[in-house]
Amino acid sequence: MWNDKRYYSIDYYLKQTFGEKVYRLALNGGMTCPNRDGTLGRRGCIFCSSAGSGDFAQQSGKPIASQIAAAKEQILQKRSCRKFIAYFQAFTNTYAPVSYLRKIFTEAITDPDIVILSIATRPDCLSPEILTLLAELNQIKPVWIELGLQTIHPDTSRFIRSGFTLNCFHETISALAHYGISVIVHVILGLPGETRKQMIETVRHVGDLGIFGIKLQLLHVLSDSDLGALYRESPFPLLSQDEYCELIADCIERLPENITIHRLTGDGPKDLLVAPLWSRAKRSVLNQIEQTLKKRDTWQGKYAETDHLTSL
Repeated sequence: MWNDKRYYSIDYYLKQTFGEKVYRLALNGGMTCPNRDGTLGRRGCIFCSSAGSGDFAQQSGKPIASQIAAAKEQILQKRSCRKFIAYFQAFTNTYAPVSYLRKIFTEAITDPDIVILSIATRPDCLSPEILTLLAELNQIKPVWIELGLQTIHPDTSRFIRSGFTLNCFHETISALAHYGISVIVHVILGLPGETRKQMIETVRHVGDLGIFGIKLQLLHVLSDSDLGALYRESPFPLLSQDEYCELIADCIERLPENITIHRLTGDGPKDLLVAPLWSRAKRSVLNQIEQTLKKRDTWQGKYAETDHLTSL
């Protein structure tokens, strides 16, 4: 057991590594995405909000140092803390000239209170020049690259308009490993049309890649996304809270024990969230996941290959 959890939580990793709790500062580098500027498309991924998944990030256009200061202040009003992760969250955060990326990433990583630079991006937006920059920064402080895979299944990938192939994703994982850069992969559970078996196949596949971490994200239907419009016109089935908690337990039990788990559900902006409304009670969901894992009492090893999957 990892501390008080039945999985290797990122909170536990950070406390072990830095000796205290580390908080994430959501920043906005002012970039867009090839899925929005016409390179691949103009409507973004089908589930993505108009803020490009940066609904909780700082305001675009402000200097990075100012964003960091403002984000720190928001946290310090509620908690006493000294160490932070600079998380470039909104849109695709390597989709800019290297000179610009060097400027904003250096500004973030040289802040004395920043201990990790975390960058959310796409696997098709990491050129050799950008990888070289990331490797340089990784010599100053740890650099994490967060890649939004979401699913390994091509039909679903086309439906959500990801715009890149699984092969491209694999090549990027290999390139980042070559430079010694830690990778966190985002997976969405509950995508329309996917079975429980398919979702677990995605998680198992990601677990076999030798990556540093994974984010397991509940599908949120947001009002200003194309998925929100589709749901209003023709509501599709969504996971219930009980189904989701059981599914998360299945996923955890099939991941290698050394993978850090960075997220188990996620926050949808309350003013944009259409469904599932039960996800608003995040603490309740996390508590139920923990209770589900306790009931199974199987953390001493992964399930045998012949168990649950036979009934999926």
